Amino acid sequence: MFPQPDERPTDVTSAPTPPPTFYSTATARNANPRPRWWVTFMVGALLIGLVSGTLSAVAVTNLLQPQSTSSTTGATTPGSTTVSDVHIDESSAVIAAVAKVSPAVVVIQVQSTGVRGTGSSVGSGFIFNSNGWILTNRHVVEGADTITVVLQDTREFKGTVYGIDTLTDLAIVKINATGLPTAPIGSSNGLVVGELAIAIGDPLGNFENTVTTGVVSGLGRQITAGDAQSGEQLNNLIQTDAAINPGNSGGPLVNSSGQVIGINTAVSQNAQGIGFAIPIDAAKPLMAEALAGKPLARPWIGVYYQPVTKQLAKDRGLSVQTGALIAPPQNGTDAIVPNSPGAAAGLRSGDVILAVNGTTVDTNHDVSTLLLPFAPGQNITLKIQRGNSSLNVNVKLGTLPSNG
Repeated sequence: MFPQPDERPTDVTSAPTPPPTFYSTATARNANPRPRWWVTFMVGALLIGLVSGTLSAVAVTNLLQPQSTSSTTGATTPGSTTVSDVHIDESSAVIAAVAKVSPAVVVIQVQSTGVRGTGSSVGSGFIFNSNGWILTNRHVVEGADTITVVLQDTREFKGTVYGIDTLTDLAIVKINATGLPTAPIGSSNGLVVGELAIAIGDPLGNFENTVTTGVVSGLGRQITAGDAQSGEQLNNLIQTDAAINPGNSGGPLVNSSGQVIGINTAVSQNAQGIGFAIPIDAAKPLMAEALAGKPLARPWIGVYYQPVTKQLAKDRGLSVQTGALIAPPQNGTDAIVPNSPGAAAGLRSGDVILAVNGTTVDTNHDVSTLLLPFAPGQNITLKIQRGNSSLNVNVKLGTLPSNG
């Protein structure tokens, strides 16, 4: 049944169709007949057109047809062209790196009793020695009453804190086990902004061995971690946009070769894609001390200093524009700690430390970072600018007190 005129849809707009043209049979019979030569001409034109079209089609087909090439991965059948198989290389950098490191990543479960009652928390860590030595963050295990370490193969061990770093947010945990998988240790020296960074850990305490990827977003960063009451200044950090979440703390930051380049430690809560890791080179002396059975200790000079900038040099009338100015902190404490190695060496407030054992102090190399490779008791040479004079001062390093 056809729709009535008032049933036509109104939501569709189309172009009007021209009325058909009708030819009357009467008009055709009364028309003058065309001459026969016209018929012959039309037939000839049609034949020429068909031949020309056929030749053109063949030419176009030959142009579009892919060249026949040999392939070790393709299959060829009579009358068909060679098609190469597409292979996805599953041994990509990320997959290979994760395969190397993830067996050594552990979950650290902590139970503690504080002023607010009993609580629990979860962090990450990684095995750096097969005899049960684990590197993690200090804030993961500090104040813990009991520590449980869960391996990737689901085995659980009781953990004990071997030592806590007094300079950075690092700690070493020991479990009673041998023959464990270890994470390859790389170097944070020579990192370049933009290179691949892979974070592995246990975010939120529920997603073991989660892998996130990004790049090294910045180097030499300085942040204050924690809240307003317990804030801690951390220096010379690696910045990355690889996702780092609560529970990732203490897990490894890995390069494309499957080597640990940092220890994930903090993330900005006011932005996205801004996380921080402690350079692995800062942890190497601690790892060596633990394996040697020595207590964890950091070298110490015993001076307060601030980085020299162009503005600071102008305000203080300094003769140099780089280095570390020895000056009293804002709380009024003396710039030189009494009875410290710096005091014994004759350092003075107003001196500018230009270099540590020949390495220049600048925005990427602060004094505390340059001291990391040394152990308490070792002797170092500081290049000092005192007024308009430059001199070398020998300092016998002490041990950083537990209160920093």
